[in-house]
Amino acid sequence: MTLQLVIGNKNYSSWSMRPWLALRANAIAFEEIFIPLYTGQADKQRILSFTRSGKVPSLIDGEVTIWDSLAIIEYIAERFPQALLWPEDRAARAHARSISAEMHSGFPALRNECGMNLRRPVRAVVLSADARADIARIQQIWIECRERYGKLGPFLYGSFSAADAMYAPVVHRFLTYAIEVAPAARHFMDAMMSLPAFQEWTRAGLAETLVIERFETA
Repeated sequence: MTLQLVIGNKNYSSWSMRPWLALRANAIAFEEIFIPLYTGQADKQRILSFTRSGKVPSLIDGEVTIWDSLAIIEYIAERFPQALLWPEDRAARAHARSISAEMHSGFPALRNECGMNLRRPVRAVVLSADARADIARIQQIWIECRERYGKLGPFLYGSFSAADAMYAPVVHRFLTYAIEVAPAARHFMDAMMSLPAFQEWTRAGLAETLVIERFETA
């Protein structure tokens, strides 16, 4: 049975992007079920028909349903071990899980002040001290990973991993809001932007015509 991944708008849904990218970048077959966000009760009910959380993304594998981005990626990693979504080295794997969990639960100021919107005109905004601290911490994570594992490949742990999928939407945020980054952090961003799956998601997001006013901020 083919996996089903329920996602929201590619232009806006950073959480949907993460497991979508983990699947697509590893050529794992799945059926994409798109339900637009913030469009009314009918679409809300469609999401609820897949998961009682009422949120996307959601992964359906037969009788199994997973409704959290990081939990979905963990499930994919176990279901398809050949994808090597987590580093094989135990210490690197623990480190990758730690930074992924930090991304999953942290950086609220950056999320609030720099919402994901691929179609937003590129321009900087005045950021709070908390948002600037989030940006500094993310760059620190990327640079430390590249210093440790950069010889193994262009991504955070050499080859593409779950950690890269978790931080992929941040690449879009940094680009859209014209956030300056250190050269080592930029190298990681360039690697992500060169990933065919990342490019596919971006093209699809830019092609969407639905505009959600709550995301159309300066």
